[in-house]
Amino acid sequence: MAGSPVEQIKEKLEIAEFLKGYLELRPAGKNFKALCPFHREKSPSFMVSPDRGSWHCFGCNLGGDIFSFLMRYENIEFSEALKVLAEKAGIELQRLNPAEYKLFGLLYDLNDLAKNFFIKELANSPLAQKYLQDRGLKEETIAEFEIGFAPNNSEALNLHFLNAGHRPDDVLRAGLAVKSERGAQFDRFRGRVMFPIYNNLGKIVGFTGRLLPEFDNGQSGKYINSPETPIFNKSKVLYGFSKAKDFIRQTNSAFLVEGQMDLVMSWQSGIKNIVASSGTALTSDHLKTLRRLTDQLTISFDNDAAGWTAGERAIDLAENMDFNVKVVVFKDFKDAAEAAQAGANQLRESILAAIPAPQFYFEKYLPEASGHSYSREKLPNLRAILGKISNISSPIEQNFWLKALSERTGIAEKTLIEESEKLDPKKSPSSESVQTENPSPDFKRNFSRRELLSQHLLSSLCHQNNFSEISDFAVYLSPEYQTVLNILKTGGRSSANPEIDQLLNLTLLRSTALPAAEIAEVKKYLVYEYVKEKRQELTEKVKQAEAKQDEKAISALLSEINQLSSIAP
Repeated sequence: MAGSPVEQIKEKLEIAEFLKGYLELRPAGKNFKALCPFHREKSPSFMVSPDRGSWHCFGCNLGGDIFSFLMRYENIEFSEALKVLAEKAGIELQRLNPAEYKLFGLLYDLNDLAKNFFIKELANSPLAQKYLQDRGLKEETIAEFEIGFAPNNSEALNLHFLNAGHRPDDVLRAGLAVKSERGAQFDRFRGRVMFPIYNNLGKIVGFTGRLLPEFDNGQSGKYINSPETPIFNKSKVLYGFSKAKDFIRQTNSAFLVEGQMDLVMSWQSGIKNIVASSGTALTSDHLKTLRRLTDQLTISFDNDAAGWTAGERAIDLAENMDFNVKVVVFKDFKDAAEAAQAGANQLRESILAAIPAPQFYFEKYLPEASGHSYSREKLPNLRAILGKISNISSPIEQNFWLKALSERTGIAEKTLIEESEKLDPKKSPSSESVQTENPSPDFKRNFSRRELLSQHLLSSLCHQNNFSEISDFAVYLSPEYQTVLNILKTGGRSSANPEIDQLLNLTLLRSTALPAAEIAEVKKYLVYEYVKEKRQELTEKVKQAEAKQDEKAISALLSEINQLSSIAP
């Protein structure tokens, strides 16, 4: 058996069998084909080669191996993918190189231990149990979602971890503790019902804590989430997705709610294709996760000003990403949880009565009672609706709703189109949301040969997760990839520079193990490109020095050029 853990995993896991859990693969000779999950297409251009252990999409030009697929599909880093695939292959993580296990395994373990602690504390807290019962939750639902309770004690969890032999710094790193200005460490969650947050693979990465009313003094929020950690990125994780994804596939639709209680009560009522944004702003990453499974989205947010502001942002962002969006309007209930508590039929009927997003905006901004007569006072609301329609991705859908708006207002469709064209797209809430997102990891740019070789070399070493062998070689990498190398060596996942983050993502996504002989060949050509670029740079400086008749500078530059000859391959 191969020595590298990555090679062991690849020997045990057949790529086509693994990808069948995500895609509908069809035979294509010795290979398989499927619709690409990373871009929209009607004809399959995504190919899987069992012989090579690789995949490639000829539509968007992405490709890689089993690791890069899992990383991109589930929005996780290499170390997380390594842990998941090692477990699936039956390889014990304890036997892996500690550098490969890194911090991720420890943070997963700490969050899991915290979950068990909170569950035990709930069993000992009649107060927390009564709160959940009053909200309508059954014991089996509480058990299924592993809901717990953080006691109203500033050191309960910290002491639990300390007694179990865990370091305080690790508890802090997991987001389960905070430090005061004086350096004292105490529990982040106190007096709260605890909802574990799972990533797309079902691993606990953080928590949401709901403060019990008895402990609410108005000085802290009713809900608080874990902070972002190496394993928890709130802009990428949807609460409930790991449980709901199969139901979303089966029904070809997703029901989006605002909070954990909305989700667990709806689930208890039989609504299984449901996810929650955990009270945070919905992002394009959240929607990309859903878009792989369905383009049908039903949205329900709290029936108050804050809820509908968040709901409108979510609607606009989803419309812009070509979802068919419907909106649930609860007239007699505050949210989905209240509707579910009133009876399963109440919730189901509300979902069945969901209306298309543009119709929701018609009723909100131009209620039927306003009639067909136009007045200047209606212009802001009319423009608001036109902005919503222009945000729809499909021109056919836009045309349909412009006709509907024309019929509703009595204003000619041509006039509505002219008014719409005058609107500033930058004022659209959806445009604002999209612009705040980071650029796509498969962004387009022209790479020099030295940059391509640098990326190729680092991608191959990502599998080993051991960059020590090129520590003395880093100078030959292109400058940006020297920065990427430093991030990889420290186990980082991002920097303060968005473009460097893109190169880091690209390097990880294109990671493919190479034989030692091929790595040596890449190094050889990389040195060659370094020398060529350096010689061109020095030659240009010589010309500038000659124009200034700077003999001293000319002599020094020529000496540098001569030294380059000694390192040329």
